[in-house]
Amino acid sequence: MLNRFFVLGSLIGATTLFAPVTTANVAAETLIAQRDNRYIVATSAQNGTLYLNTDKRYSYNLEVTRGGRFAGLNLPAGSIIRGQYVPDEGGLRYVANSVVVNGRTYNLNGSSGVLNPVKDPRDTSGAAVGEDAAIGAGAGLVLSEIFGDADLGAAVGGAAAGAATGNVTADRVVVVEPDQPITLYN
Repeated sequence: MLNRFFVLGSLIGATTLFAPVTTANVAAETLIAQRDNRYIVATSAQNGTLYLNTDKRYSYNLEVTRGGRFAGLNLPAGSIIRGQYVPDEGGLRYVANSVVVNGRTYNLNGSSGVLNPVKDPRDTSGAAVGEDAAIGAGAGLVLSEIFGDADLGAAVGGAAAGAATGNVTADRVVVVEPDQPITLYN
């Protein structure tokens, strides 16, 4: 009786051991049987910060940060998306037209939401405000000379006005940092 259990146990173990098992050798970046995502996240492929006016088009590339399936294509991390920042109501929108995957270029249609402008940080830095204050102080002195009341108060008042005016009139631009995520939608 013990032999029967031993033989039966051996057969079950052997069957399990030698049963065909489906396996696949797949590279780490390869995606398998995944539904299309409605969006993909990328970042600027440029090393520096971009300062973009909202009334112009700019051709820049994005780099896919985390692989996924988008618009019918497997896009591994590091794929380069080609497109443009284009004017749109309220700012700029990135519009993708192609993607480079492993050296091959494919058509791609996708766009981001609107990227909103901010005061140009280059115009609101301490140096820029100081420059505006100096211009204002000079203007205050010139005006006080014209009107015959040149004193320290005119220079200080002009400096304050120059700093305030410079900060208020700073250009508005879309700032894109190198590591800023930009979500593209189908």
